[in-house]
Amino acid sequence: MQAGIAGVPNAGKTTLFNALTGAHARCNAYRFTTVDPNIGIAHIQDERLFKVAEVEHAEKVVPATIKFVDVAGLIEGASKGEGLGNQFLSAIRGVDVIVHTLRGFYLETEGEPVPIRDAQTVIIEFILSDLEIIERRLEKVKKRVRAGDKDEIQELNALEEAKAWLESFKPLYLLEESEYQLKKIFFNDLITAKPALFVLNVEDPASEKSKELFFEVENLAREHHAAALLSAAKTEMELKEIEDETERKELAESFGISEFTVKAVAREAYRLSGLISFFTTESKECRAWELKKGATAVDAAARVHTDMAKGFIKAEVVFWEDLVNAGSRVVAREQGKVLIEGREYIVNDGDVITFKFTS
Repeated sequence: MQAGIAGVPNAGKTTLFNALTGAHARCNAYRFTTVDPNIGIAHIQDERLFKVAEVEHAEKVVPATIKFVDVAGLIEGASKGEGLGNQFLSAIRGVDVIVHTLRGFYLETEGEPVPIRDAQTVIIEFILSDLEIIERRLEKVKKRVRAGDKDEIQELNALEEAKAWLESFKPLYLLEESEYQLKKIFFNDLITAKPALFVLNVEDPASEKSKELFFEVENLAREHHAAALLSAAKTEMELKEIEDETERKELAESFGISEFTVKAVAREAYRLSGLISFFTTESKECRAWELKKGATAVDAAARVHTDMAKGFIKAEVVFWEDLVNAGSRVVAREQGKVLIEGREYIVNDGDVITFKFTS
């Protein structure tokens, strides 16, 4: 899973990046502090995984991760190369989810926050950039169709529909009818085909001003079939330096932070991307794996190791909560909670799976 952190300059993107990853990337209140992309990994603290690890007496716990890419602030004209636009857009194209960071605090250099305006600036630049890519692709496909290649007609129709949609200044993730075809053609190249998450970055999440701005952002998210989160990124970045978990949690609650942003972003990013988690325990190591919702047991085996998928025989499956409630795998098996499943079994979010395979 990869997420790109986007936004206008001075929205607090790098501060959010640091809060999410625990990195120490440079943050300053002037434009284009971030020139080269900052890249960091955040571990998803899934409580289910740690409970399973305790029951399984695992000596090592390996959470799933999200890779975050923090890039230069986007200004009007970025799709045409203004500011650091070309570099920005290139770095953001390979991610799975776009995390729009919106300023919800006053800055002397920028004035009062206007998050909806800032979001629209970024979205429009994404649309213009995607439109340019589609127009180039469209010309190539038209030439092949004119030359008699009938196999290209379906792609031609999808591209023309996408072009018309973008020209109405709407992102492609709202064009549900062509979603499959567009993703099949070049999903990784189109920024507005990716799911979006809007994060309002504020100083005090409990203030009336923050609540008022967040209400606007929630409405925007609903219009875009997206998710909205409220974050005090600077405070979270500072709290991340506190090693004692109890003290960190108590201080967070005193600042009005009920859930750390990294957990909320992970949850929403998985939901928006159609991902689930399953768990394995092998050689005293308990690990979480990401998987597309609707994937089969053999798909899950391939995530762990290609040899498991090639030599797949069966999968022993127990739901994490059943395992934890039983207290051990032996008891869970006695209770009939451990099931033997075949290749076509559809994996559920929270399944604990042991694969049986021939090497």
